[in-house]
Amino acid sequence: MTTRRTATLMLATAGVWPLMRPGVSVAKTTRSASGGGSYAHFLDTIRVEARHHGVPDRVLDEALDLSGPNTRVLQLDRHQPEFTLTWAQYRDRVITKGRQEDAARNFAAERQLLTGIWERYKVDPRVVVGIWGLESNFGGRMGSFNVVDALATLAFDGRRASFFHSELLTALRILGSGDVAPSRMIGSYAGAMGQPQFMPSAYLRFAVDYDGDGRRDIWTSRSDVFASIANYLSKSGWVSGEPWGQQVTLTRPIEAAETGRQNVRTLGAWEAAGVRRQDGGRFSRPDVAGALLLPDGSNGDAFMVYRNFNAIRRYNPSDFYALAVGLIGSSAA
Repeated sequence: MTTRRTATLMLATAGVWPLMRPGVSVAKTTRSASGGGSYAHFLDTIRVEARHHGVPDRVLDEALDLSGPNTRVLQLDRHQPEFTLTWAQYRDRVITKGRQEDAARNFAAERQLLTGIWERYKVDPRVVVGIWGLESNFGGRMGSFNVVDALATLAFDGRRASFFHSELLTALRILGSGDVAPSRMIGSYAGAMGQPQFMPSAYLRFAVDYDGDGRRDIWTSRSDVFASIANYLSKSGWVSGEPWGQQVTLTRPIEAAETGRQNVRTLGAWEAAGVRRQDGGRFSRPDVAGALLLPDGSNGDAFMVYRNFNAIRRYNPSDFYALAVGLIGSSAA
């Protein structure tokens, strides 16, 4: 998964950008931004390192059959368009009626599978569907880049080279394990893979072979996709039986300094400060602790968020993203 900021958000966060096609590679004599050797020499060093990790030569022969850095990857990495959006703008672009309808339809179609995954991981399946919807538009937009090609380009180029170098070696280890063929390891230009958009390091930590076919297939197996997302959340602090949050209303203004995820109070205390459920009623559990989010200030939407909101943010450290996941998931059932 790519790194995103809370307030300044690339629209790619929510699958808004169309899929990009890999660009034409440049010649092998291209030199790295750090002044290193040729791309061919760089790939030779990667091959040696991957062998030390036990990756077979037959896999390396196929995966590292690259003519040069991918120019389209470099273009996207160096010229990432960003838009400073308000929550209302982000909400309207991301939580569309069509996406909510798709969430409900997919949830209904996969209810039995999602129930089984809930029984194992105790993670709300609606949130799993919300993440799936945002990361890949319910499996429809995984990216079209060869992940090894993209990561090798970014590791060679020099910008965040150490990070992408590590992810490249991890991707090669995944290929060596036989979970996926090199030609099927596709994802974003930054190396986020499959329907959950896991970086290779996240894949090693969280991907699951739920359908029992011997492969952790986050590209085509919905069983593995859903279970991997649930496993990620479970290992990120998800608390079984608790909600992620809810939309609320304010009976009087609340100072901005009192809001934010760090300002946790009981719902009883928030009621005393003028917070009510969205329908205007009182909270049924005044002893429960939560935090108030006002993403557009006191004149916009208001949300009470709980511990599981932070688990969603471990997937993507953006309040906007986590709110969208919860709201899209809530429309699923």
